[in-house]
Formats: sequence, C-alpha cells, structure tokens
Amino acid sequence: MQTAAEHDRQEGPRGLSVVIGAGGTGGHIYPGLALAEALRRLEPRAVISFVGTERGLETRLIPEAGYRLHTVDMIPFDPALGLRRFLLPADLLRSGLQVRELLRRQGAQVAVGMGGYPSAPVILGARLARLPSVVHESNAVPGRANRFAARLTPHVCLAFDRTREHLPRASAAETVGMPLMGALAGMDRAALRVGARRALGIAPGVRLVLVNGGSLGAARLTGAALGLAERWSGREDVRLLVKTGPAALDGARARLASGGGGRVATAVPYLDRMDLAYAAADLVVCRAGSATVAELATLGVPAVLVPYPHAPGDHQTHNARVLSDAGAALLLPDAGTTADSLADLIEPLLGDPLRLGAMGRAAEPGTHARAAELLARRVLQVAGRSVSTTTETEELAA
Repeated sequence: MQTAAEHDRQEGPRGLSVVIGAGGTGGHIYPGLALAEALRRLEPRAVISFVGTERGLETRLIPEAGYRLHTVDMIPFDPALGLRRFLLPADLLRSGLQVRELLRRQGAQVAVGMGGYPSAPVILGARLARLPSVVHESNAVPGRANRFAARLTPHVCLAFDRTREHLPRASAAETVGMPLMGALAGMDRAALRVGARRALGIAPGVRLVLVNGGSLGAARLTGAALGLAERWSGREDVRLLVKTGPAALDGARARLASGGGGRVATAVPYLDRMDLAYAAADLVVCRAGSATVAELATLGVPAVLVPYPHAPGDHQTHNARVLSDAGAALLLPDAGTTADSLADLIEPLLGDPLRLGAMGRAAEPGTHARAAELLARRVLQVAGRSVSTTTETEELAA
C-alpha cells in the first residue's frame, strides 16, 4: 500500500491530479475509494487526494487506504442545527475557498463530489477555481449537499436511474451504478460459498443470517438480533453473525453470554471480509444504505431491509424499494423491528430455500460491478484525458 507522500512524489508536470470529496459515512467513503482504485488502474501515476472533515469515518478509512486526506471546516446540511443553520452559507463559502486553494496547490485537473457534506465545498471550490467537476449521487433520493452541488456542474452521475427525477437538469444525468470496492465488484458468490462458510465455522446444512447495522452498527438491529438469538438458543440449524459496531460490542457479547444466545450467535465489531460474509450468508438483515443495496443487488443476496428512519429525505426507504419492488427483499419498519417481528419474517424464509433462491435471482444487478470504472472514465473525460478506444457509451450499453 502506498503512502500519501509516495502518491505526491509521483506527480509530474503532465500527471493527472484529482481531488475527491467524500466523508461522513462509509456509504460515501467506500465508493470514493473504489473510484480512486479505478482511476489508478487507468492512470497509474495519477495523484489522488480526498477532502473530508475531522468528524467522519474518513479520518480513519482514507489514510488507511493510503490516500492523503485534507480536512475543511464545514457544518452538515442539517435543519436540526437550529439557529446555527443560518451560518451555513458563510461556512460553505469559507470551506469552498479552502478547497479552491487546495485544488490550486495540487494542480488538480478535476474535482469529484461523492456525497456527504464534504462534497459541497469540493464542487464549490472547483467552480471558484474554474475547474471541471463531477458529482456522483449514490442514493435513490439525493442528499442536500449533492442537490446543491448538482447545480454547479453539468456532469452528474447516478447510482440508480430513479434518482434523476429529484435532480435539476435530470435529463443530462448519467446512470453509471454504485462504485464497489474490488473484492465485491469481482466476486463470484457461488464459487466462494463453501470456503467462506468453512472460514466462518458454519456447518453444512446450517442457515446463516447476517445482521449488519452499517459502519457504526445500529442499536435497533443489534437489539432485535440478540433477542432472536435468545429465542433460537436451543436450535442447531441456524446461526447469527451480528455486526454491532465497536461501541455496542461489549454489551452485545455480555447479553449473549448471560441469555444463552451465544450458542447460536457471534457478535463482531467490524466485518473486514464482507465478501466472505455475503458468500456464507443465506439471508441478510440490514439497513438500506445505497452501497449495501448495490452490493445485495450485484451479488444476489436475499435480504430483510430496515431503512434508517432519520435519513434525509427518507432516502433509505427509497433505496430499499429498488430491491423490494423487484421481489429481492422484504421491508421492515425500524419502529416495528423486534425479535418477534424478525422471527415472523425470517423463519418462513429459512424454511423455504426455493423462495430464498428466487429472491436472490430477482435483483437486477445493473452496472454496479463496473460502476467504478465507468465513473473513472467519465472523470477522465471531463478532465480532458483520453481514456481508451472503447467509448463510454459502448461501456454503458455492454
């Protein structure tokens, strides 16, 4: 893995320089990292850096991936800020000016906004610096930052086609899919399944339910899963793998030990090998972030989706409907998610392998597996770089 300093040393007078705005949650950061990977495959000497804030997961994930992270002073696009929201225009202008200077120092040819509130100052900074920029919107309903940023550039790319009705200049937006990290984009779930189940200690004939609360976990999902583990504690035909996030791990493990759920459930803070988890699982219970929905669709994993109820614009519910409308997932409201309600949905599914198989096949995989490269080619095109003899139109139609 190269360090940020090694990246910078590769810069030459004609080298490609890209600044990517991505922050807050993994749903914006991982697609940004997938884009960076694809750009470096197409332009090995490219200098790529990220813009974020000091508050999000970007402070850990981006440096760990070997990229330089520049931070700006930016408050969220959030009405819950109360009177402080009136400072947003001044705050946005200040952070946009910070990004403008960064773009000039790095000699950037193009800027990319991947969503989350660091995206807006990056696109504004590019506008102030008179540089081209690209916005990628990952959700079925765009967030406030990208609704603003999309007004500052004609180059808008989408993960889901249904997003265009919520954006200005919708007819010009291009659907490229959701950029996925390499391990998932190129994964053959069926081929990996036997080895993945062996690695996770899942015996033949045992059904595995993966409960994934997202980057930081989800208290509602974790609590319901732990109750379900207690309910299933006498069974030998099911297992639960519960991703709690780091904050809830100790409490979850203590409850599993005291309530008997530890006989059928394992709690972990992170899942470093999501490819193994997806390959081994018979069913996933999770939030409906855009990256998760794209992963489930691409890999054909049946799911019970519990949209986060406080997402801006209720975008997780709209994301979830991409799968539920196709018959690939069931929806469960957050407020109604308990051990009993999960059992009512899950137990019939686990007892009906034909239905599980049909759900897995119902998802439309779209272009998510190729989205990182498609978006990278679009970024190169906007930057004025030649990409290859294969045109973007041909790629999208393939």
